[in-house]
Amino acid sequence: MRKITAGLFIAADGVVENPHEWHFPYFNDEMGAAVTAQLGSAETVLFGRITYDAFAGAWPAREAAGGEDAPMAKALGDARKIVVSTSELEFTWRNSEQLKGDLIEAVTALKQDSGGPIAISGSISVVRALLAAGLIDELHLYVHPIAIGKGLRLFDETADPVRLKLLKNTAFTTGVLYTVYGPADN
Repeated sequence: MRKITAGLFIAADGVVENPHEWHFPYFNDEMGAAVTAQLGSAETVLFGRITYDAFAGAWPAREAAGGEDAPMAKALGDARKIVVSTSELEFTWRNSEQLKGDLIEAVTALKQDSGGPIAISGSISVVRALLAAGLIDELHLYVHPIAIGKGLRLFDETADPVRLKLLKNTAFTTGVLYTVYGPADN
């Protein structure tokens, strides 16, 4: 069975919305290595449409530019990218396709197929649904030392409890806490 990991930049108050507005001052080599280990090693990447659009708008050009992050850009370009959206989509980034059918059924089948790791970056609605269905094996949270005060949070007030167990916890020099959770033993 394939392993599914989800990586999220999250503020200390739980906000996950618009990390591009508050995340970058905290990015360093430690975080880059952790993100590369989780996302850059994936054979398949699941995206919500908004996150996919942001990635597709940036990473192909980074790969073409051949700069410092070109290896990560190439890994993302080479990965199979599956986008969750109810709207019909057209793709320009190689190896991209739209998820067809029910999210939980499709991801359950994908997880049972042979192959390498499956990763998710951002894509809050996808992460929420897969957590609720018990399909995420590791939740990688990069908890930033900032309170945003308003915005979408990973867990909203209507969410059922999701029991987790801590697998790993590291403090980066920027003050970001990198925590990895797995499903709690029931």
